[in-house]
Amino acid sequence: MSRKIARRYFVQGRVQGVGYRYFVERAAVDLGLSGYARNLEDGRVEVYAAGPPEQLSELAGYLRKGPLWADVRGVEQVEAPLVKYAGFHIE
Repeated sequence: MSRKIARRYFVQGRVQGVGYRYFVERAAVDLGLSGYARNLEDGRVEVYAAGPPEQLSELAGYLRKGPLWADVRGVEQVEAPLVKYAGFHIE
């Protein structure tokens, strides 16, 4: 079993009101990650994800792409403390 780490991502661009959080949730569940995605008041989306480093790297690729109607302008990634979540959800 691979070691688990956690990362927090801050995604900017047109990422609210375009199904971005649902896109992230689907990708994270498919990758077996836990955590959450939520809108921030400044228009960004925050994603917290925990799992093996390889899957987190794959998720980062999805975050940069986004769903069809999104226009991702940047993804800031920071290491985060490992918090246990039951699955991945939208806040």
